[in-house]
Amino acid sequence: MHPSPDTSTFLPMTPRELRQRGVDRPDVILVSGDAYIDSPYCGIAVIGRVLESAGYCVAVIAQPSLDTPDDITALGEPRLFWGISAGCVDSAVANRTALGKPRKSCDFTPGTVNNRRPDRATIMYCNLVRRYFKNTVPLVIGGIEASLRRIAHYDLQSSAIRRSILLDAKADILVYGMGEHAVLQIAHSLREQRDIKSISGTCVLAAEAPAGYRELASYEAVQSDADAFGEMFATFHKTALHQGAPGFFQQHGARFLIHHPPAPMLSSAELDRVHGLPFQHDAHPKCRADGEIRALATIRNSVTTHRGCYGDCSFCAITVHQGRSIISRSMESILSEVKHMASQKGFSGTIRDLGGPTANMYASGCELLSRGTPCQHRHCIGYEGICPKLVHGHGEQVELLARLRALPGVKRIFIASGIRYDLILADGKHGRAYLRQMVAHHVSGQLKIAPEHCADAVLRLMNKPSAAVTARFARLYREMAAAENQHIHLSCYVIAAHPGSTKQHMEEFVRFARSNLQFMPEQVQIFTPTPSTVSTAMYHCGRHPLSGEVVWSEKSSVGKQAQKDTLRAGREMRKETVRSRPAGGRRKKPSGSPWRS
Repeated sequence: MHPSPDTSTFLPMTPRELRQRGVDRPDVILVSGDAYIDSPYCGIAVIGRVLESAGYCVAVIAQPSLDTPDDITALGEPRLFWGISAGCVDSAVANRTALGKPRKSCDFTPGTVNNRRPDRATIMYCNLVRRYFKNTVPLVIGGIEASLRRIAHYDLQSSAIRRSILLDAKADILVYGMGEHAVLQIAHSLREQRDIKSISGTCVLAAEAPAGYRELASYEAVQSDADAFGEMFATFHKTALHQGAPGFFQQHGARFLIHHPPAPMLSSAELDRVHGLPFQHDAHPKCRADGEIRALATIRNSVTTHRGCYGDCSFCAITVHQGRSIISRSMESILSEVKHMASQKGFSGTIRDLGGPTANMYASGCELLSRGTPCQHRHCIGYEGICPKLVHGHGEQVELLARLRALPGVKRIFIASGIRYDLILADGKHGRAYLRQMVAHHVSGQLKIAPEHCADAVLRLMNKPSAAVTARFARLYREMAAAENQHIHLSCYVIAAHPGSTKQHMEEFVRFARSNLQFMPEQVQIFTPTPSTVSTAMYHCGRHPLSGEVVWSEKSSVGKQAQKDTLRAGREMRKETVRSRPAGGRRKKPSGSPWRS
C-alpha cells in the first residue's frame, strides 16, 4: 500500500484536514477558479499564506461545481469572510479565444480539459455562495478579474459597457491590485467587529458620494456614449494607477462605486517575507488526484524576482493590476529560495525561470514612480524611447546570476520570462554585459522578445519600441550568439489585429521578419480586448483615449483571422522556398548563428 499523501503542509481543502488542525470552522474560505497550487505564482496561495502567517485559519475551495452544493458547502461557513477569485486569468480570456471560440484546454485545471471554470467566474461563485449561505459573512472579491473590472468597463463577450463587477457579483467589497495589505486589514477589522468600508486598495458601494473624492463619469453616461467612455477611461488611467493616487467615485444608478486610494505597496523586505512563507511549490494532493495540472511544469522550480512593470504597453493588464512600480526581492531572499530548492529531493539542478512580468526590470525603476508622482507627459519606456531618469538594474542582475550559478546543486538557470531589449540597448554601462551573460548561460534554446509588430504606426499605438530598435537588437543578439558559439535563436510574440493594424501591416511584418529578424515568428495571437487597458478603449471608442487620435480597428472575425493567416502564409512560403532550393544552393548558416529557416 502507498502511504496517504501529506496534506498537513498545504492550506486545508477538506473537513478532515480542518479536524487534523483542531479547527471546526475556518476564519476565511478562499474560492478559486484554478486548481490550488501552493506557490507564490498563484494569487489565492499568496493571500492564504499571508493570512495564515497573521494567525488566521484559511481553507481553500478550488473550482467548485455550480450544479450541486457539495463543493461549496463542504467546509461550512467561515467566521470572517469568503474570498472569491476567478483565478490567475480573467475567465473571459481563460474560456474564449479572441474570436470567441471556446478554449478546449486549461493549464490550471486538473486533467487539462477546460470544463471547470464558468464564464464570469467571480459573479458565478458569489451567486453560488449566496444560494447556499443566506445572510452570510461578507463576500470579498479580488484577483485579476475583479481588478480589471472594478469600474465601468468594455466587455468583449457582450460587446457592451458593463457596470462594475462589484454590483453584478453582489459582493460586499472588492480588493484591487495584489491585495496583501487590504486583505489583512479586512480580516483584522472583521475580527474586531469594525467597519470595512474605508480600506485603501478596495472598492465598495455607498448611497452617497464621498467628500474630497474625484468623480468619474457615471455608468449611465458612458454606457452608450463612446466619447464619454474614452474621457472617463483617460481620467482613470492617468491618475488612478499609481501610488499616491486620489480616491474616485462613479455613480451606478442610485448607488455610488467608491474607489479608495491604492493600498501601500509592499516594501522589498515585505516581499521577501511573502516569498519566505512555507509554500509547497506543488498542487494540493486533492487537486493532483484529478489529473495532470500543466501549469506545474512552468511554476515548479521557477523563481519570481520582482513585481510590477513600467512598460505601459497599451494592450497589457499588468499595470492595472500589479502597478507600474518595480518591487524587487533582495538578492539574499532569492539566493535562500534557490538554496532550499536545490536541497530538495528530486531537484534536477535546473531553474526553469528566473524573472517577473519583465525579467530585466529587476532592481530598476524610477524615484518618481516610487514616490507616487509619475510623469504625466511621457512613458518610462516605449515608442518614444527610454526616459533618462530611469535607473537600470542590469548590473545587479549580472551579480545575482553569477551568485546563483555558483550555488552547489544548481546546474542551469534559464530566463524564460520575456525581456525588454530596448532597456538592454539603452543601458550603456551594463546592458551588453547582461546580454552576454544571458547568451552564454541563461537561454534555453531561444530568447523570447515581444516586438508585437513592426509597423511604426501600430507600434506607436501599442507603445512598443520602434522597428529600428528591434532590428538593432536582433543584429546584436546574432553577433553575440556567434561570438559565444551558442546555437540559440530569437523567438518573438506578435499581435495581429491590434487597433490600427491592417492586413497590409501584417504583410509588412513578413518582410521585416525575413530581412531583419531572419526568422518567421511562430507565436502569433489575435488581439483580445481585455477590460481597463488603453488598447481596449481604442477598440471600443475608435479613438486613442489619451490623445484623441482616431484609430481604426478590425472587428470582423474574418478580418482578424486574415491578419493572423498572413504570418502563417509567410512561414509556409519560407519553408517551401528552403525545400525547393537546389542541392548546394542553400545559404550557409554562419557558425554559431541563431539564424534559422
